[in-house]
Amino acid sequence: MIRSAITVSLVEEARGGPFVLWEGLGPAFETARTLGFDAVEIFAPGPDAVDREELRRLVDESGLSVAAVGTGAGMVKHGLSLSDPDPGQREKAAGFVREMIDFGAEFDCSAIIGSMQGRWGGDLDKSTALGYLQASLEQLGDYAASQNCVLIYEPLNRYESNLLNTLQETVAFLQTLATENVKLLADLFHMNIEETDMAAAIIEGGSHIGHIHFVDSNRRAAGMGHTDFDVVAAAIRQIGFEGYVSAEALPLPSSAVAAEQTIKKFRELFRN
Repeated sequence: MIRSAITVSLVEEARGGPFVLWEGLGPAFETARTLGFDAVEIFAPGPDAVDREELRRLVDESGLSVAAVGTGAGMVKHGLSLSDPDPGQREKAAGFVREMIDFGAEFDCSAIIGSMQGRWGGDLDKSTALGYLQASLEQLGDYAASQNCVLIYEPLNRYESNLLNTLQETVAFLQTLATENVKLLADLFHMNIEETDMAAAIIEGGSHIGHIHFVDSNRRAAGMGHTDFDVVAAAIRQIGFEGYVSAEALPLPSSAVAAEQTIKKFRELFRN
């Protein structure tokens, strides 16, 4: 079953970024419950920034799940990346991700690696950077498996990372890994920039896709841009996807409107 989710950011340094909800876990769960979402995806400053007892209470009282936890604050707040040329910094980055995996495992959800993948440039060439990333994902994928957690890797558009940008090249990269516990995140905003045919890319990604960011071409809520969602949704159904379709969108014109528009479009596409 395809399930709906909505993002909440607890990272003040990311204020203005593409997360629908910003006013804390309590209000986020209440909004998600009231509108009929299935889950909340959490972007936190770090694992210790979230009160576990409060989150368990919110999950229990709302009947919602935690769809995933993002690790991007490792880059946004701490400047860490898994392709850093400094081995000490790479280990710090991996340590941050391991802690987020532990956090996610407590709530039976996946952990997402997006901006923490880093980029190449200067004295660091692309091949070496990808080698560092490959080694990191091998270790972290196995660690996540030991915690019964799935690690999700998100290719970003060329303006945010220059390592892997399309689903096709990312699948080829993931297939070089010995671990089978790293899945692909298909973010429709990044795909709108990088893919020549979004639906075809989703079909080719197939069973490698473990999570989807549900957002329109302009990074606003689904239905507020020019993405052909009928075609995209048909591709998502065709591959037998059964994970979360999660709104990682700008809170425009407001969080409330973006949330309402998202669940309206989700129901139109996946519940009719």
